[in-house]
Amino acid sequence: MVAIGSIPLIMTLGNSMLIPVLPKMKSELQLSSLQVSLTITMFSLVAAFCIPVLGYLSDRFTRKAVIIPALILYGIGGLLAGFAAALFSHAYVWILVGRTLQGIGASGTAPIAMALAGDLFKGAEESRVLGLVEASNGFGKVISPILGALIGLIVWYGVFFAFPAVVLISIILSWIWIKEKKREEEPPGLGKYVQGLVSVFKQEGRWLLTAYLAGATCLFTLFGILFYLSDALEKSYGIVGVIKGLVLAIPLLVMCTTSYITGSKIGQNRQLMKKLIVLGFILLTVSYGTLPFFKNLTVFISILALSSLGTGLILPCINSFITGAVGKERRGFVTSLYGSVRFFGVAIGPPLFGWLMEWSRIGMFASLAVFTFLVGLLALLMIRVNQQEHE
Repeated sequence: MVAIGSIPLIMTLGNSMLIPVLPKMKSELQLSSLQVSLTITMFSLVAAFCIPVLGYLSDRFTRKAVIIPALILYGIGGLLAGFAAALFSHAYVWILVGRTLQGIGASGTAPIAMALAGDLFKGAEESRVLGLVEASNGFGKVISPILGALIGLIVWYGVFFAFPAVVLISIILSWIWIKEKKREEEPPGLGKYVQGLVSVFKQEGRWLLTAYLAGATCLFTLFGILFYLSDALEKSYGIVGVIKGLVLAIPLLVMCTTSYITGSKIGQNRQLMKKLIVLGFILLTVSYGTLPFFKNLTVFISILALSSLGTGLILPCINSFITGAVGKERRGFVTSLYGSVRFFGVAIGPPLFGWLMEWSRIGMFASLAVFTFLVGLLALLMIRVNQQEHE
């Protein structure tokens, strides 16, 4: 469980740790807002496209055979970006190359860890481990802005060198402690595999795609809000450095704690899961609909924490639904596709929020409130609990 939990932690650091140093990167490298946001977007887009491929490979071979090389590539990407920033006068292109390598590596982390949890644990224990995976993801988001801000006090590009150091720990844990059962039969060929996936989406497509959208929405709004908050803390409140990292960590800590508690309590109660998903989207809608009317930072963060509470309710439940959607032989692809759409959510968050921030603060939050309400309504109508059964 510790080894599995360390894997999504690595993936999370990839974006969240950079957020506090983005303004410094922008000024040091003389970048535009769009260029600096691409360091987040490139990582996430590459991961989104690569995740289904690595998901198939993890079904074809083993989860561990994909996770270990992916972690190594992730670390190499961090080293390339760090040395480029330290040594090259025109470092930006090389930083994007390093972030691309990290994106490929990240695609073999959290989604495969979810499939691995489904392989190794069953019943209520599976939900608890999936809750731990989401909590680890959230914990990474909590500590990474603080770590990023602390490292940024020394030198802004130091965050890139922190990636391989943390990755090494996860590689050692995964290598020693993750023990997969030997396959009793040969995995299906590509044609039969695709045929099986088509069958799954024919039978379960409506609720499965809705679940994917729900997960992507949570990550899109979360990283968009973090991008907005990182900018606003400096420009509107004059908060920088470690204090800024601590403020960014508050809503993330709420999400992390809620994710862990939710995962440990839901068991296999799918009726409860659906209710918590709908409740989570209600909290998101209320939070975003209320935020534009408050500028006091304490009140703003308190209301923002409501959306984090909602996200913490939604994600562990969605994880359990999706992991239980198919049998072990196709679980890697289905969970990876879910990871892929989550990354698309992360990728479009910062640039879209950057555009919305320039358009209208009230319009930005009003649009978010309407969007989360519609996704919540879709989850209420499309997710059919009585049709979900483990295979």
